[in-house]
Parts: sequence; structure tokens; C-alpha cells
Amino acid sequence: MSHRLVLVVACALLDADGRVLISQRPEGKALAGLWEFPGGKIEPGERPEETLIRELKEELGIEVEEACLAPLTFASHAYDDFVLLMPLWVCRRWSGTPVGREGQALKWVSPKRLRDFPMPAADEPLIPALIDLI
Repeated sequence: MSHRLVLVVACALLDADGRVLISQRPEGKALAGLWEFPGGKIEPGERPEETLIRELKEELGIEVEEACLAPLTFASHAYDDFVLLMPLWVCRRWSGTPVGREGQALKWVSPKRLRDFPMPAADEPLIPALIDLI
């Protein structure tokens, strides 16, 4: 049985206190109410880093330089009708203050507390690498 592969990029923004930014999926979206790392689907012709820079600007209103993105880990998760492949980058430097520009709630949390927030199944395998990093 073949599954369509969907490539989505995500970013763990880390503040000076070692907390990571998560956002809550707004009502009306799939998996509404769950918490996730900011990011999104790669558009045709985009490199993953370009997608991340675009998505962070669209979702959070911040400017990120490609040099400030460090690849950390990835997750692969099979849903019923597709397989999600999600690389996670870490970013410690950006311009601007993150705000939920799409109506989503934002929270800064310690990586050890990430499991207190319900997340999509694809995001959960990313947590141990973040805990190890901090």
C-alpha cells in the first residue's frame, strides 16, 4: 500500500531562558486545539529553510536569517492517508517579537513541560531531542 508523502517543516524557537515557543492550532483547522511547533508545508520550488523563514514571518511576524536555523531532528508519522515527514530546526536568534498573526495562542514552555500540552502525534517524537539539547 503506498502513501502520499507530505513534507512539513517545523522550528523550535528558543529564548534566552531555554524555553521553546509552541502555538495552538486555531478552531476550524485540522487538529484544532492541539499545540505544535511553528512551521508549515513546503511550497513547490521552495527549499525547506525558505519555507521556514516564510512561515515564521507569516505566522509569527518575525524575521529569521537562514544562518540562524540549525537542523536538530526529524519525525516521520503515518496518518491514515499520508505519511508526514517533519524536519525540526532550532532557532535562537530572530528579529521582532513573536505574535499569533493567524489567531493562534502562543506559549513559551520549558522543553521538559512540553508533554503537558496535547500535541499532534507527529510532533511528540521531536520532544526528547529538545530536552537533550537544553
